[in-house]
Order: sequence, then structure tokens, then C-alpha cells
Amino acid sequence: MYQKTIRLLIVITTAVNLFYTPSILFAQGLSDRVQEFLRSRIESVSGLPKISVGEELIYASVVLPVFYERRGFWPVWSNDDGLLPNVDVMVKAIRTAEHEGFNPNDYHILRIDAMVGEIRQNQKNKIPFDPRRFADLDLLLTDAFLIYGAHLLAGKVDPEKIDAEWNASRREVDLAEVLENAHTKNRILDALQNLLPPQPGYTRLKEALARYRKIAASGGWSVVPAGPKLQKDDKNERVSILRNRLIATGDLVSLKGDSADLFDDELEQAVRRFQQRHGLDVDGVVGPATLGALNVSVDERIEQIILNMERWRWLPHDLGRRYVIINISNFELDVVENGKTVMTMKAVVGKPFRRTPVFSDKMTYLVLSPYWNVPNNIAVQDILPIIRKNPGYLTSKKIKVFKGWGVEAQEISPAAVDWTTITAKNFNYRFRQDPGSQNALGRVKFMFPNKYNVYIHDTPSKELFAKAERGFSSGCIRIEDPIDLAEYVLRGDPKWTREKILIEINKGIEQTIKLPEQIPVHLLYWTAWADENGLVQFRNDVYERDKLLEEAFFEKPPKATN
Repeated sequence: MYQKTIRLLIVITTAVNLFYTPSILFAQGLSDRVQEFLRSRIESVSGLPKISVGEELIYASVVLPVFYERRGFWPVWSNDDGLLPNVDVMVKAIRTAEHEGFNPNDYHILRIDAMVGEIRQNQKNKIPFDPRRFADLDLLLTDAFLIYGAHLLAGKVDPEKIDAEWNASRREVDLAEVLENAHTKNRILDALQNLLPPQPGYTRLKEALARYRKIAASGGWSVVPAGPKLQKDDKNERVSILRNRLIATGDLVSLKGDSADLFDDELEQAVRRFQQRHGLDVDGVVGPATLGALNVSVDERIEQIILNMERWRWLPHDLGRRYVIINISNFELDVVENGKTVMTMKAVVGKPFRRTPVFSDKMTYLVLSPYWNVPNNIAVQDILPIIRKNPGYLTSKKIKVFKGWGVEAQEISPAAVDWTTITAKNFNYRFRQDPGSQNALGRVKFMFPNKYNVYIHDTPSKELFAKAERGFSSGCIRIEDPIDLAEYVLRGDPKWTREKILIEINKGIEQTIKLPEQIPVHLLYWTAWADENGLVQFRNDVYERDKLLEEAFFEKPPKATN
């Protein structure tokens, strides 16, 4: 089949060569001849392998033909006099793709550079233009714009293809139209810049990438040797290395102090700053976890920043005037209003084997004093083993048992069931926990209906908020200050004061309240970001989602086969 394709391409090429006799070539302008080659190249591969220029595949195999068909196959990057100035603008844009975390080599830059140099050298030497070379260059530059533009707009990787628990809200535009307008107005660079995520968080992370690359160019940072914990008043060579390591990332400003190898107050504060930036227990002591974070190389941190810049591209263009954001890897909930964080609280997220998914939706109502309708998987996997050992568990936790489902479900006594005979296969019961101090959902739950059945709620297990890493739930998000959040989301309704909310909760009766204004909720997974002060934060990849993205993002594009 492939040999037949090659023969067909040879026939087409021969026919084109025969058609363009020297007399006809000289009778037409350069743009007319380039147009014909573009048309024949694009039309000849209908139903065949992708267009290629040497080893370079044309990747925008859907949008590129549409673009050229709309403009009658007229060339974009040249006219009768040769190359247009936009060629240099596009080349510059590709070369600076690394500022956005991309590899310029993914956008034909080496081939484009060579062809531009060849054409200009031939022009300088007064060698007649070759329309075939102009057509090839036109295809490569157009493909570079469309693919690079697509990557800026919606990311290089489709997250839903690598992670079933990731539901992206990627932005969409007609890139063929974008390029046409950019070409017409000579605004190529502006058009590409306008495709970038508009949120300040992306810009701050991009600036962090530049800073860390500068650190890498200066030699990176030293590895602090393994050994006993380092803490205040220690004095040895490892302390001196630690001091230099913290200076490299700006956690320690200078070498002030009585001695470089003394762990003094200034160094302790620098360690605390570093620990805070990395989501560690902030105690000023360099133990195993802190040492491990210190010794992550600058190249690994650069890669981490790049991967999280990619995640910004998967978000909607507009996050909302005010919105709730949960960074799963940071175990934190933030409320953002007009670009400023107005509320922050600790959160508990899903365990690694019951991961909290990533998606965006809108909070529409909350429930005070909620019942907890125990999900079947939790009932079978978590509660059933406890009941077998402790038959009184359900009663002690005020969990009622229902047999059957829907309106026909009947409440039965837990003692009426021989739980030792019940397994996942014959489990035909439903558990529901009454409102109250022991209820797993606490005093309030916040609902943004979604296919994952995930929501935000209170919890009686307050002790978990004291831990640095808080992956303990079955997928939903538990928060530290639910009353604060309830007061905030209900603030548009004057009757729902904080006092009123607490009075209704104390009644112990389930009550559903519609929000006066729907509020966007974004469940995200950032392992690197820069906060509003520009401080770069890193977190552990608790769900190993970075690994999946790394493999896909840094995969080299395919080459044409001969």
C-alpha cells in the first residue's frame, strides 16, 4: 500500500513538472506559481499520508488545508518580490517558544531556518526563485503557526487522554481565521500572544521559569550531603553547603552571620521559608523530607514549572469574577475575587487510591445539617469490615440501615442482619448517617453537581488539618472552616447571617439553601505555582500525575518516513 502511495505521488509530481514548462514559469509571477504548487500539494494527499517537507511532517492536517482552501491556496509568507517581513516575525516567535515551556524544534525551526537562509542567499546571488521551495516554506511556516497557536491556546497534551479523572475545559478558537487576520493586519506576534492564558497565575509561573533557567545557567545549586538532622547551633561543613543552597533560590538573602558553617537564627528562618514554599512541616529543622526537597535538581524544578504551565492552558478563558479553587496537591481551598485571594483554608482531599478528580463546575446550593448517604463502595469496602468486628458500630455512629432502594427502601435494625455472611456480591443495603456531631459530612456540605459525585463538606475529624499532607478522604473535599465559606457564598442574601446559619445548624434538621449567585468551582492539580507575591511554590506529586504528563509533554513529534 505504501509503495502504491509513493508511485502515485511520483506521477503527480511528474505531471506538475511537465505542466510548468520554462515558458509558462516565466510568464507567471512568483505568487501564482507558489499558489499552484500549494494547491497541488494539498489536493494530491487527500486520503493519503500527511503532507511532508523532507523529514518534516505537516501536523495541522485538518486546519491547514481548510486555511489554504479559504484563501484560494494563495501563499501567506511571500509575494512576487520574495519573502515577506512576517517570516522573520514568525521565526522569532518560534525561537522564543521556550519562554512558554515549549521546544522550538517541535515547530520546524531548523528546517525553516535553513530554507530561509537558502532563499535569501540565492536572492543575493541573483539565482531565480524556485516556487517549490517557497511553497514548502509556506507550508512549514503555516503549520508552525497553527500548531504553536494550538499549543498556546489549549496545551500540547490532551489531559483526558492520559488521565480518566481529568476533565479539562480547554479554550477553542478558529485558528485558521486567527492566522488569516494576523496575516492581513501584519500582527503575527500579537495574534500568538493573544492565545496565551490570560490569568496572572500563568504569567507569574512563566516569570518563575525564566528565573530558574537563569539559576541553571549559573550552575544550579549544590547537593546537601546526607547525614543527621541539621538544626540551630549546629556547626559543620554541611551547614555551609546548606547556606549556599538556600542562597541560590533566594530563601537566604546573604552570607551574613558569625560563621558560614554555623546554623544561626538567619539560617533557621531561611529553612522555614523553604519549608513553607514546599508544603513541608515548618520547624526550621533539616530532616529527611526537607533534605529531599533541597536536593531536587534545578532541572527537575524547571520541568515541574513547565508541566504546570501546561495545566494552565487547560483552563477556561474566564475563571469567573469570583470563584472557589481547590489545589489538590496543596491540600488547600482558596476563594478568589477580582483576581485577589480573599479566603484561604486547609483542605483534606482524596487518598491516592481514591483520587479527587480535576474539573470545573458551578456551586448552586448548600445543605445544612446534611444526612450522609453512604456511597456503596465506602459501605462495602470501609464500613462492612468494621461491622463484622463490631456489630454495634452502626448504632454508635447513628447510621441507619435500609434494605432496597428508592421509595420502596425499608429501614431495618442493624441487629437483624448477620453481617458475617454479607459480602460485596450480596450486599443489598443502603446506609444513611443522621445529622449530628458524628456525621461524616459535618455541619454543612456545598454542592456543585457533577458526574463524579464530588462535593465540599465539613468534617468532625479536625485533627487531620494539622498534618502537612492531607490525602485522607474518599474523593470529596473536607474543609477546615465551613461556616466561613457558607457565610461567604450566602452573602448576597441578607437573611443568611453567620448567626442565622449557626442557629439553623443547631436545629439538626437537614435544610437545602439555594445560593443567591452561582459560584464557579475549580478543582485543580498544581505541583508548582507562583503566588501573588511572586514566591514560587512546589508540592509533591501525590497522585503521580506529573509522571503521566511528563511522558506525553516531552514526547518528540513524529518524522516523515521515506
